[in-house]
Amino acid sequence: MALATRTDRDPSRTDQHPSKRNRQPERDRQASVLRLFWRSTLGKKTVMAVSGLIMLGYLVAHMMGNLKIFFGPDEFNAYGHWLRTMGAPVLHYSWGLWLVRVVLLLAVVGHAVSAYQLSRRDIKARPAKYVHKRPRSSYATRTMRWGGVIVGLFIVWHLLDLTTLTVNENAQAGHPYENVVATFSTWYGNTVYIVAMLAVGLHIRHGFWSAAQTLGVGSATRERILKAAAHGLALVLTAGFVSVPVAVMTGWVS
Repeated sequence: MALATRTDRDPSRTDQHPSKRNRQPERDRQASVLRLFWRSTLGKKTVMAVSGLIMLGYLVAHMMGNLKIFFGPDEFNAYGHWLRTMGAPVLHYSWGLWLVRVVLLLAVVGHAVSAYQLSRRDIKARPAKYVHKRPRSSYATRTMRWGGVIVGLFIVWHLLDLTTLTVNENAQAGHPYENVVATFSTWYGNTVYIVAMLAVGLHIRHGFWSAAQTLGVGSATRERILKAAAHGLALVLTAGFVSVPVAVMTGWVS
């Protein structure tokens, strides 16, 4: 009789605990929502906006750190040392820096993949070229795509130059001030850096405004404020970054 009445446990049975029955369907539903969000145009634009703002925050902090070079080698080298010890004693040496690098890498990859997929989607939506060109599209808008490529290539070069010191001929490990001066003492180091920073400025000018539109502007007044902020932020960041190679070229920093 016991064998005849024995039944296997079925996930659909009502005598199981409600949390166990509902947990997996809830996870599946959340995963499905995330997939649908990512596949949508709005989802990709949101990823671009959020990742762009993360990178923008990094650029602001990076520029402020770069400007410490005007206070001399001791100040700048101390800043370079702090980057590797931030978070201590909770974090081990360089863990905080690597955490920033990982977050930044995820932001760059998410931004690039979203941009590429949106570009391909836009091309598929209108395979034939417009008969008439769009009127008064800004220079920054027209150059967003190749500007992003320039910035991406610059990141690779910048890491090889001042992080791994691979392409820096006069590099000294543990001496960031001297390495920066060595880089900007060459014509090609200045050219690559300045061109890239101009591309960054144009990218920020248009990208910041696009991110604000994607995340919701709100009103005409806020729209004007954000437009002015985009122009001002792009100008300040470009001037701040370019000031370092110019200072080395003119002998202000040596």
